[in-house]
This record gives sequence, structure tokens and C-alpha cells, in this order.
Amino acid sequence: MPSASLSTAQVNGFTVRVHSTPGPEDSSPPRGPYVLVHGLGMTHRYLDRLRGALAADAVVHSLDLPGFGRDPQPRVHLGVEDHAALIIGTLGVLGISSCTLVGHSMGVQFVTAAALQAPAVVERIVLIGPVVDRLRRTVVQQAVSLGQDTFRESASANLIVYTDYVRTGLRWYMRQLVPMMEYPLERAIERVGCPVLIIRGGRDPVARRRWCRELADRAQDGALVEIEGQPHVVQHSAAGAVAAEIAAFSRRSTRTGARPLTQASDGSAVELEDWGA
Repeated sequence: MPSASLSTAQVNGFTVRVHSTPGPEDSSPPRGPYVLVHGLGMTHRYLDRLRGALAADAVVHSLDLPGFGRDPQPRVHLGVEDHAALIIGTLGVLGISSCTLVGHSMGVQFVTAAALQAPAVVERIVLIGPVVDRLRRTVVQQAVSLGQDTFRESASANLIVYTDYVRTGLRWYMRQLVPMMEYPLERAIERVGCPVLIIRGGRDPVARRRWCRELADRAQDGALVEIEGQPHVVQHSAAGAVAAEIAAFSRRSTRTGARPLTQASDGSAVELEDWGA
């Protein structure tokens, strides 16, 4: 995996940790960087494989937002919009004027809100395993889905996930759970003007196919890709396939509208015909 440098950005009195990996030296023309954003209770660690794979295409920055992992928990409440503002502020500190934001799980809410706050800076967004399904918006339903997903993840993914949960702590996890459950992603995505790529694992019980298709259809310029046989933390279990889809998406120069796709066993993308859950 390519080496990463660690820096910090001070934004509105908060500290955001940034893990950066340089892109290829011969990239021509150079593209704006990828900025990776973790989900509820997590840190950059479960995005490391994706960061390494994307570094073959461009510079990659992976963020640790305040309160997640071992960082001290903020004394004030931070909602989805607050985290989005911290992301935009971090981009400013890094001198980034155009980028592709990539979020996983609750991170998709952060990057969607960021795209609405700073449309001139956010060129594209990638939503991996988006939450929360509007028809399954209860804590019990989400907990059951996460429990099911545990048995589908690899041992390495589960180790990272549950270690980060412990490091983040129950208090901060629960404080962030409430805004995650309340955020109306399906309405927010309708207002996003930039291209949107939605990626889900084919065996993801959290971000189900029907829900992901709905989001792609609601977006002004949306596409859906499914990575066959993969669980919720698809960016860890199939980092190469996810990175390839993101890189292809970043090279798009025209707005093509919603394109529901799935990842076939040979690695090619094919149109989805069965939209069952």
C-alpha cells in the first residue's frame, strides 16, 4: 500500500486529521483529488485499502472527523450539516478548489451536505452503502441489518469496525446516531447539482438495492453500481473494483443521467434488470 502522510486541519476550533497519499507522478492531465469520509463510529482505517487503490489515479486524502476514533469528543453537538462544514473548511486549509468527495455509510450524508454547501468546490460525489433507507428508518431495523452484515464481512473488516467503535466510544456514537437517523438523504440528493455515483455491495443488507436505485433515480445526474457478492464495507473487501468504478466515474466529461449498473463476475458493468431487495 502506498505510504501516507498525516497532517491536521484546524477548522472553527475543531481538529480534522488528514491522511494523504500522493497520486501518480505521470498523471496527465492532473485531476482533482479524491477526499474520503468515514461513517458512524469509524475512522480512516477501513478506507485505507480504497485510498491505496485510488492513489494509482490521483492524490487521495482520507479524513478523521472530530470525535471519531481516539480524538477527544467535542463538547458541543455536531450534526450532519456541521460535519459537512468541517469537510469544506478542511478542503480550504488543504488548498483544494475542486475534488471528488467519497463517503461511506453515514459519510454519504456528510458528503451530500457538503456538495450542497459548496457546489463550486465539490465536482462529484460517490456514495458507498448509503444510509438511512427511508422505509427502514428505525434504530431496531438498522441494528438488525448491521448484525446481519457482520456475518458477511471478512474477519479483517470486522476487526477494524469493532475496534473503531470501541475507540470512538458509546457516548459519541449515540450522539451521532440521532442525526444520522433523521437526515433526509432522499430529499437532499434531489438538490445536488453535480454527478452522483452510488455504489453498493451485492450482499449489503444495510443499503439495499431498492433504496440505492431510488437515490440514483432521484439524483439529477445519478448512477448506481453494484459490486457482486460484497457486503456493506465493500470498499475494504473489494477495494480494487470500487476504485476502478470511482476512477471511471471521475473521467466522465458529460452528464449522462441515471445509469443503474451492476458489477458482473468478470468485472464488467451491466445494466440491472431485477430491482428486488
